[in-house]
Amino acid sequence: MNSKKVASINKDICVCCGACSQECPMSAISSESGCFMKVDPSICVGCGRCAGICPAGCITVNDRGSV
Repeated sequence: MNSKKVASINKDICVCCGACSQECPMSAISSESGCFMKVDPSICVGCGRCAGICPAGCITVNDRGSV
């Protein structure tokens, strides 16, 4: 399911706590080597739950064309 929005994680400020991954209802966020979180845009529905729970404030939800 593709929506018009998608989450994006700023790896420069991500603390790799995993809160976003646990909060994502679509399981679209996973850990990447080097202790960073990664969004799979083919799964993400742009709901913003990850951005709301992120303690570092490193997640934004943007229009798909702007990511």
